[in-house]
Amino acid sequence: MSPILSSHDGEPHPDQPRKISCVAWLLAPPLLWMGAFFFLPLLLVLVISFASRGTYGGVEWSFSLANYATVADPLYLKIFLHSLVLALVATVLCLVLGFPLAYYIARLPVRWQGVWLLLVMIPFWTNFLVRTYAWIFMLRTEGLLNSLLIGSGLIDKPLEVLFSDTAVLIGLVYGYLPFMVLPLYAAIERLPRSVVEAAWDLYAPAWAVFWRVILPLTKPGVVAGCILVFIPSLGAFITPDLLGGARSMMVGNLIQHEYLVVRDWPFGSAVSFVLMGLVLTGLMAYLRTEETMNKPGEER
Repeated sequence: MSPILSSHDGEPHPDQPRKISCVAWLLAPPLLWMGAFFFLPLLLVLVISFASRGTYGGVEWSFSLANYATVADPLYLKIFLHSLVLALVATVLCLVLGFPLAYYIARLPVRWQGVWLLLVMIPFWTNFLVRTYAWIFMLRTEGLLNSLLIGSGLIDKPLEVLFSDTAVLIGLVYGYLPFMVLPLYAAIERLPRSVVEAAWDLYAPAWAVFWRVILPLTKPGVVAGCILVFIPSLGAFITPDLLGGARSMMVGNLIQHEYLVVRDWPFGSAVSFVLMGLVLTGLMAYLRTEETMNKPGEER
């Protein structure tokens, strides 16, 4: 027992029950809030996922695994695979674009770092839906992109970018790039410059300095940024709905379609839990791998 919470003869300190009671009162409000507005709705969705769709929509409380069996249909598996590929590509693009930007910001003088971070976060001042609509005006056939390309003589006819996977990737990268830059900046800003300078002094080539010094030391920021980009990209529905149209359906659009159009709440709930289960399984597998690799005394 901690000496702070115990008396000299080993008995519990008289103030220990009071401290435990104080901690309990402090934890009660957030726990009640999480229970009422997170765990309880999540439990309700889980229960609905085993129910059946009513004749005119809604829920009939006849429980079965039919909804989860339907998710295994090749049509829906194709949507899951398509969403996974787009989310992975968007994450890689955000990492490739965000790492140099974060490194540049972290190596600026302190008085300029705040300015650049403000510029990175400025898009958050505007509603995400409005920003997505702005991309429609830029990517459509007679939009800004095609007008500039045709005016400069680079192309003869407009590019069909809108309502395609390319437009969806542009929207995802634009929308979630700040989520990659900020954790990368936090990791790179703590990177000791002396370590990088030592690598240069030992005549290491540029790729070796990056691959064997900078990247391993900034790995926590890379992992955090990839998680923050991949998970919302996988479940995105506004961006593929507006920029991809009917040609680019992702899992988020499927869930939205089942809830709002088909009114098949049980199947939409089942798809939601399958998606959540895949994400949690991937995260737990990664954490388990990292824990195994970082155990001291083990052979790698």
